[in-house]
Amino acid sequence: MTAPIFCRSRFDRVSPLFLSGMVMQLTAPKFDDAEIDQLRDCLNSGWVTQGPMTQKFEELIAKRHGVKHALATTSCTAALHLATMALDLRPGDEVVVPAFTWVTSAHCAEYVGAKATFADIDLATFNLDPAAFEAAITPKTRAVIAVHLFGLAAPMNEIREIASRRGIAIVEDAACAIGTSYRGQPVGGLGDIGCFSFHPRKVVTTGEGGAVTTNNDAIAAIVGSVRNHGAGGPRIIDDEGAGPWTMASYDRLGYNLRLSDIQAAVGVAQMGKLDALLEERRGLAAAYRKRLSGISDIVLPTEDAGHSYQSFVIRISDGGRKRRNAVMAAMAERRIQTRPGTHAVPALGYYREKYGIDPGQFPNAVRAEDTTITLPLFPGMKMSDIDLVVETLSKALASL
Repeated sequence: MTAPIFCRSRFDRVSPLFLSGMVMQLTAPKFDDAEIDQLRDCLNSGWVTQGPMTQKFEELIAKRHGVKHALATTSCTAALHLATMALDLRPGDEVVVPAFTWVTSAHCAEYVGAKATFADIDLATFNLDPAAFEAAITPKTRAVIAVHLFGLAAPMNEIREIASRRGIAIVEDAACAIGTSYRGQPVGGLGDIGCFSFHPRKVVTTGEGGAVTTNNDAIAAIVGSVRNHGAGGPRIIDDEGAGPWTMASYDRLGYNLRLSDIQAAVGVAQMGKLDALLEERRGLAAAYRKRLSGISDIVLPTEDAGHSYQSFVIRISDGGRKRRNAVMAAMAERRIQTRPGTHAVPALGYYREKYGIDPGQFPNAVRAEDTTITLPLFPGMKMSDIDLVVETLSKALASL
């Protein structure tokens, strides 16, 4: 019905190449009459804050990911913050985080006064290396953030075995992983808490939005309270009984991190398309893989049946950051949008300066930051689009 909506990355704010406008966007959401119909129903109902539409969206998430509870939030950042609060993490506690991830995976520990500590990744998968995770554990470690990066599930069997043996809680950062599965099981219920994102770069989007998933009733109750200002049950004063004067009790510090029904209406429509969106993404990824398989100086993403391909991220095997940047510049000249995979978080100023971290301790994470390229992948992408990306990438690699 409508043309794809251009979705710029955070890097566009500082890049005049991107601000000049791309012919081919990195990604785009898929909206049609289904979203309009759900929005119309929401607006006609007169209920636009968190309410029945949000509940419906939560039920769809819970059913899809096989969990008892799903609680919608304003973002995955909010979901991760709520997760660390629900686990009662405090100053003096440590949280192990993959060294290659979006910065919020680490920030969520810092929000509650805990310390983010880092473990290197497996360069083949970009996910947490179980051996590095175990080596990073100290007597202060209380949780690990298991990131399912780019839509590929982390090695949860190994992570769960280590965490169980050492008494460590698992938070699944499933920001990229709506619809992702691990050995046939959906992510989000494989640890203690799952955290999802519905940002426009994700497979399913509500504009901004997120969700917490869990099978733990106590965790769900805390998250439900803290996202709603800390509200609890009814506050009954003396012997006045309950009535129209009765308000909620507020026995814990809380925030306003509720998703609106307007956003949830979009999410309900998007969840109805999830299987089709995943099928299309996996088909596009297979087309990329076939066309790129003969190029010797790139490394393709790990192939896995449960991969949702939120992003298709390749790695330049030779030439380091300088060559990678030159390749990206050449693609921008053809007005094809790309971006690096994500950050080596220990190299970022906050962590480097606060903890005196040497990023060289995490060589795989640094190499991943310096050599990864995210290629365009979006609903409605044509084989001719993939051919253009592959042709431009191949020529750039050959000339540099």
